[in-house]
Amino acid sequence: MAISAGLGFSRLPYYPLRSPLRQYFLQVRLGYAATIEAFDDTENEKVIDSQSGGHLHQEAKQWKKLKSKDLGISTSKISRPTRVVLNGLKRKGFEVYLVGGCVRDLILQRTPKDFDVITSAELKEVMRTFSRCEMIGKRFPICHVHIDDTVVEVSSFSTRATRLGRDLNYDLEKPVGCDEEDYIRWRNCLQRDFTINGLMFDPYERLVYDYTGGVNDIRKAKVQTIKPAILSLTEDCARILRAVRIAARLGFRFSRETALAVKRLSSSIVRLDRGRLLMEVNYMMAYGSAEASLRLLWKLGLLEIILPIQAAYFVSNGFRRRDKRCNMLLSLFSNLDKLLAPNRPCHNSLWFAILAFHKALWDKPRDPLVIAAFSLAVHNGGDLLEAVNIARRISKQHDISFDELLEPRYLDSEELLDDVMSLVGSVRGALTNMTDEFAVSQAMAKYPKAPFSDLVFFPLALYLRVCKIFECVKGGREKGFVSKHGSKIDYEELELGSLKEVRHVFARVVFDTIYPIEQRLKK
Repeated sequence: MAISAGLGFSRLPYYPLRSPLRQYFLQVRLGYAATIEAFDDTENEKVIDSQSGGHLHQEAKQWKKLKSKDLGISTSKISRPTRVVLNGLKRKGFEVYLVGGCVRDLILQRTPKDFDVITSAELKEVMRTFSRCEMIGKRFPICHVHIDDTVVEVSSFSTRATRLGRDLNYDLEKPVGCDEEDYIRWRNCLQRDFTINGLMFDPYERLVYDYTGGVNDIRKAKVQTIKPAILSLTEDCARILRAVRIAARLGFRFSRETALAVKRLSSSIVRLDRGRLLMEVNYMMAYGSAEASLRLLWKLGLLEIILPIQAAYFVSNGFRRRDKRCNMLLSLFSNLDKLLAPNRPCHNSLWFAILAFHKALWDKPRDPLVIAAFSLAVHNGGDLLEAVNIARRISKQHDISFDELLEPRYLDSEELLDDVMSLVGSVRGALTNMTDEFAVSQAMAKYPKAPFSDLVFFPLALYLRVCKIFECVKGGREKGFVSKHGSKIDYEELELGSLKEVRHVFARVVFDTIYPIEQRLKK
């Protein structure tokens, strides 16, 4: 696998040993006060640097303990399984906190995707507290506590402290006037990725602990790393994708330092395990922020690495990095986003199917009637005659702004059936191309100075699962398949990848895109 240093990419810059390593250890001693000037798109904000005379005890004074009610946090948003875990550990006398992104989301009045718990208990104590509990991970073990059908992730201060000591090989000095509990919490927060994730919430004392300026960055809608961005993203390149996911979902912007580091280190994501890549991309696409994620990936030069075929589509349409316009690909995912949420995700087969479907239309535009009949046949499990009859009764005007749609013309039954079958073959071909390294590598080849990527992270099992979604159209009505009636979505089944739910939502997204409620103005 190869990634060239073409347009939009640069080699990792040379840094002498004293920087950023010397700077990093200096920042550790200073409690990670920002030691460089950080800018974002709308403001120039100077922050304390290492020459300003700030000392560790002064930094400790800037730590904040905020009342949760002043931040608008409602404990009613904490899920029942998480409450069971918190109460179980608290009853045994252990300190327990919610930590990370869930605290950020509670401050933003959002329903968190999941809840992470950290405790003063050793992991062995957690295991003894809950009957359905397993310890996972070798480098950094955590506990998965099973409550009903939910897994609550629990980490321990002790294992995080061990990891911190191993990673830094440096004993962090305790700030003057800092008590032991603050010191332990502070040490933990220094390990996290972004300031807005470096928050702890004690739901019993109703206090939020902020050691990294996270609350301030939430108010400014800003994503920035706790450590210097180049160092933080070099340590863990998955943070690049995590930053995109967070910014896209929340509508936040990057600090200038973080944005520059993301662009500079973008090619490093190819080092990630393919399963990890799929997981990170799924977090972007399946939880209600796919359109924003695609736009941000394109803006930062990441789309041509992760999804070169879709990047080639943007290039062919003259879509600029900061383009506010829409196109059919973005419209499809905008309509998917309207049906999903962080606590109501879809199975990855659905968004992969939408990518393949759009690729097929980009390769060969189709009559709206053909697309309607195809989508209805997918929905009803392959009853093509019924799908054609319903499609012919559609009187609504299709979206005339998409190049992927042909001008409607009269099609007799035989022509319509043939075109639907042809579309099935095109979708299958698109799926094959998206999982073939050579085909992927050719996506950007015809564009001068475009970066090269042959990255494929869709596994065979996912390819076969998506094929199953569409094969009913060609094979005829599936025996025993009962199509879904009504518009209600069973989100539990959708997350599990139920064929009925995936087909239902796929057809709904396609129809909402081809036949929108509000017509776009003609180009």
